[in-house]
Amino acid sequence: MDSETALDQAHEAMQAAPDDATARLRFYERLADSEVVVLLTEEARGDALNPELFDLSDARYVLVFDREDRLSRFVGGVAPYAALSGRVVVRLLADQGIGLALNLEVAPSSILLPPDAVAWLARTLDNPPDEAEARISALAPPAGLPENLLTALDAKLASAAGLAEVAYLVQASYADGGQNHLLAFVGARDGADAALAKAVAEALTFTGLEAGTLDVSFAAVGDAIVSRLERHGLRFDLPQPTAQERTAGPAAPGRDPNAPPILR
Repeated sequence: MDSETALDQAHEAMQAAPDDATARLRFYERLADSEVVVLLTEEARGDALNPELFDLSDARYVLVFDREDRLSRFVGGVAPYAALSGRVVVRLLADQGIGLALNLEVAPSSILLPPDAVAWLARTLDNPPDEAEARISALAPPAGLPENLLTALDAKLASAAGLAEVAYLVQASYADGGQNHLLAFVGARDGADAALAKAVAEALTFTGLEAGTLDVSFAAVGDAIVSRLERHGLRFDLPQPTAQERTAGPAAPGRDPNAPPILR
């Protein structure tokens, strides 16, 4: 029997509560964060992909599946495909005005996302968080945050393997008199600040909360503030890549953000 995937579960929750905006947002977030396989007309050549397209009355669609066996079941055998993150796929399709057909006819999460829904998700994923500077005057344990935000943060940080060592959630008071919850990353990898801040912003967006609900900051291992964060904060340990992962060979298409694949 075909076991449920995270996308199946998110789709089921969305279908069970059609008026629940949060359930819809969680489905879109799960799609963006999942690895999916895109059906191709031929084997990928470098970073150039030729996806299999099919036409409906409203738009053209690319066939995408959240498991290889589901793709094989749909085509009735072995077929060329590319494994990409959902966020890479929607960004590529949004540029082309193409819709996304997920798990068509082979799973409970079978759904057609028209081009306007794909474009909305791409815009949402590309919306950068605001930047500001403030001096922290006091820290306290977090309190009053919704449980669904804590769950969303835990899931987001679990997918940010190797980008930082640890993060602490605290209440922060600032020298200008302001107060807010703060997620402080310790030991962030060089160049990872923007990606981590974006991950937090997405957790807020797809939980249905305002961006101002949570601030983000960064500290180096050994900074004076780290001991205060340890004392007051709720700790999130980020997964660390294994030695094998750190020394892996060239990335597959779509894995390098500086060299995304090209749809032909």
